Amino acid sequence: MGSELLINVTPTEARVALVEHGVLQEVHIERRMKRGLVGNIYKGKISRVLPGMQAAFVDIGLDKAAFLHASDIFPHTECVADAEKGNFVVRNIAELVRQGQDIMVQVVKDPLGTKGARLTTDITLPSRYLVFMPDSSHVGVSQRIESEAERARLKDITLPFVDDDGGFIIRTAAEGVGAEELAQDAAFLRRVWAKVSERRKRQGATLLYQDLALPVRVVRDFVGVELDSIRVDSQSTYEELLQFAQEFMPNVAAKIEHYTGPAAIFDLYDVENEIQRALERKVELKSGGYLIIDQTEAMTTVDINTGGFVGHRNLEETIFNTNLEATQAIARQLRLRNLGGIIIIDFIDMLQEEHKQRVLSSLASALSADRVKTNISGFSGLGLVEMTRKRTRESLEHVLCGECPACRGTGTMKTVETVSYEIFREIIRLNRTYQADEFLIYCAPAVYEVLAADEAHSVAELEVYIGKRVRIQCEPMYVQSKYDVVMV
Repeated sequence: MGSELLINVTPTEARVALVEHGVLQEVHIERRMKRGLVGNIYKGKISRVLPGMQAAFVDIGLDKAAFLHASDIFPHTECVADAEKGNFVVRNIAELVRQGQDIMVQVVKDPLGTKGARLTTDITLPSRYLVFMPDSSHVGVSQRIESEAERARLKDITLPFVDDDGGFIIRTAAEGVGAEELAQDAAFLRRVWAKVSERRKRQGATLLYQDLALPVRVVRDFVGVELDSIRVDSQSTYEELLQFAQEFMPNVAAKIEHYTGPAAIFDLYDVENEIQRALERKVELKSGGYLIIDQTEAMTTVDINTGGFVGHRNLEETIFNTNLEATQAIARQLRLRNLGGIIIIDFIDMLQEEHKQRVLSSLASALSADRVKTNISGFSGLGLVEMTRKRTRESLEHVLCGECPACRGTGTMKTVETVSYEIFREIIRLNRTYQADEFLIYCAPAVYEVLAADEAHSVAELEVYIGKRVRIQCEPMYVQSKYDVVMV
């Protein structure tokens, strides 16, 4: 069994799962309400020119006119040098465009509130490894590719693809990619641009190019991956994928199937449950050990523990085998959860240097299957493995989850005892500051049970201490840490 793409489409969202050898490796999710306009290319009409703002409003067929600033009108030859200041001065907007003029633009910022979309005339078409730049004649290389030899290699491969229609930017993902994959990308982008140019001849404001929907985009990005099948449970999406593949990726078309099985497509290979497990902190290992994964804004930490694994020989062997098994699980979890940025791995301490090197080698080998660029720095002075993984999209947790209203993202809550004693202190403070006949406490059910039972004697002592009655009322909708003290 090799690799499969499972595509689940509903009216509200599309989900794509990459399954390798029967095990879920990647999940991609796109929700209809969150699909933006960024990247879309339109043929629009200048509806109004505002010299005072150095901008123009463009009708691109949306409810609100879009905004085009003079500095976003390219090419840069539209600028004239300012000899005194040594910089460039953008020509007056009235010299660049006129009312009623047809213009091709690309959205760079979605509409927000009362503001329309932000536009540019610097058109770019992205694919997996390359970005096509119409009316350009050069090849650029992503600055994140640091190796000069690799930059030169990629540039030598891509230069022959440049012609009068445009040039290319080589993306970071192209690092280490062969000539065949780059040639496929270049050919794909030229076919897309030919379609855009053909549609441009139509009359009036019209959408020339829309960034691909998730199912099509994923199939495009997996063009270099050996897939056994692509199964989709939506008839309309199946037809769309088939048409796209026949036009742009003929070698993939035969692998696309319309899934009509009795079970939900994501129940195959237990995908639905695997997604739920990918949201948990704890990841069980087959040996009995486990990982603890914590995602924060600054970094992600992974802690390895032996758990119930006692081994067969000695402690060092047990630790080494647990760490070795953990490397495979970590590589999979990084892909599945789409964790990016700085990642700190706390392997169980090993005494032998050979074991450390073998663990690092196993981790590098497991990460080699990851389509996203990773970099391992090795063991630090504190015995931690530091690595980075390129951020490509939001993590699975950020897509599917929001902040917990109870703990506010801390992952912990005050105990009922802590909340109870806070309430006692608040009553004493209010009693010293204000005049009241009695106090009424509104609190969560768990706190109410403690105050009415285990801490009932404390409430009675408090009443004697302040000389006033204290009543307690349960509020089922309150979270554990929330309470109110009312003076009656």
